Amino acid sequence: MKLILDTAAADDRILAVYMNGSRTNPNVPKDIFQDYDIVYVVTETESFRKDRGWIDRFGERLFMQYPEEGFFGSGNAEECYGWLIQFSDGNRLDLHVDTLEYALGDIRSDRLCRILLDKAGVLPELPEPTDEDHWVRRPDQEEFEAVCNEFWWCLDNVAKGLWRGEVPYVQDMLNCHIRPQLVCQLSWKAGAAENFRISVGKSGKYLYRWLEPEEWESFLSTYAGSDIEEIWNAVETMCGLFDRTAGNNGEILGLKYCREEADNCRKYLRHVRNLPRDASEIF
Repeated sequence: MKLILDTAAADDRILAVYMNGSRTNPNVPKDIFQDYDIVYVVTETESFRKDRGWIDRFGERLFMQYPEEGFFGSGNAEECYGWLIQFSDGNRLDLHVDTLEYALGDIRSDRLCRILLDKAGVLPELPEPTDEDHWVRRPDQEEFEAVCNEFWWCLDNVAKGLWRGEVPYVQDMLNCHIRPQLVCQLSWKAGAAENFRISVGKSGKYLYRWLEPEEWESFLSTYAGSDIEEIWNAVETMCGLFDRTAGNNGEILGLKYCREEADNCRKYLRHVRNLPRDASEIF
């Protein structure tokens, strides 16, 4: 941190420094893998972009990424440019140089920002960092129904994929389309227990704080390998966990849960699971 601030203090192009991310979030467990998410507010980005060697002062690099460049780049380098760096000493620095106009928009939209240095007095006063922007939001009936329908409908694709032995397709459907709906229901349960004043973290990684131990273990068991039977068992577990959680959420939040849809889907899944591989008809 001293190196980061000393660099800013000695460079006339740098007007201010602020930090965001896990190091400013009071609810995130502290550990050795937390990044330094640093923004230098600068007069311009071009000189920093042209002299790529200026980042050598921060340490020996193992590997890095330029997020504004290349195939995945954002293409906004004139206003915001970054270096994502893993160093040989274990530290990771996600460093950006932002113009003042860009930084003012960013700092007002992210309540996890904390000002570390304001040499030119260009940044507004900020309240204490909070993860409130990431709190679980209470669903209305429309969102609740949509999440339930997406979960049960996409399992149709899982069923045919498992019957065909198309494991990559099945894993994609489970983890990219179905699992997010399960995480959503579990998040609503946790949120309701805390008056919707919590964040469960990306992908629900902090859900263990609010779920019963058996629920958390059940959730973890839905992550299956490549064996077809193992995946089927994981799907059964997902269905049971989702069904119970959605039903309870409906009662607690005063929302209508379509039990018929869930029952029909689960019957269909069990039928397909027992369908012979040489079947000429589904029914």
